[in-house]
Amino acid sequence: MQLTEVDLEAMLDRAAKRGAEAALTSLGLNDDAASRDILEMRNLMDAWRETKKSVWSTTVKIATAALLTFIAAAVWWNIKGT
Repeated sequence: MQLTEVDLEAMLDRAAKRGAEAALTSLGLNDDAASRDILEMRNLMDAWRETKKSVWSTTVKIATAALLTFIAAAVWWNIKGT
């Protein structure tokens, strides 16, 4: 049995399609709402990334404010003591 290049490509295309369909089915993304589900997941990931960035920024701001407050209090106590 010999396969032509066209036959081989057709067979590979069918196998790839079946594999993709099986993968999507195993993830529950095989229905008409799949594109909406993927968009929602992307939006959730974007929101998660933005939240992590915001938490980090807030943490740095709080630490900076605490340090400046400590320095101001130390200076005030030093001035008050003299």
